[in-house]
Amino acid sequence: MKRFVRGDDRNQSFLLPEALDDYVTDTNPVRVIDVFVEELDLNDLGFEGVQPI
Repeated sequence: MKRFVRGDDRNQSFLLPEALDDYVTDTNPVRVIDVFVEELDLNDLGFEGVQPI
């Protein structure tokens, strides 16, 4: 008699997409916000010790 239900393998490599970007469509407004934030010069805005990537 079986007492346990056999489920999915818990050792699988990942459950979610590899990047959050995979969830966001190309027409999502968040793309505009992302471009805007990337263009900000944090040193000019008064942030100290910032080294943008």
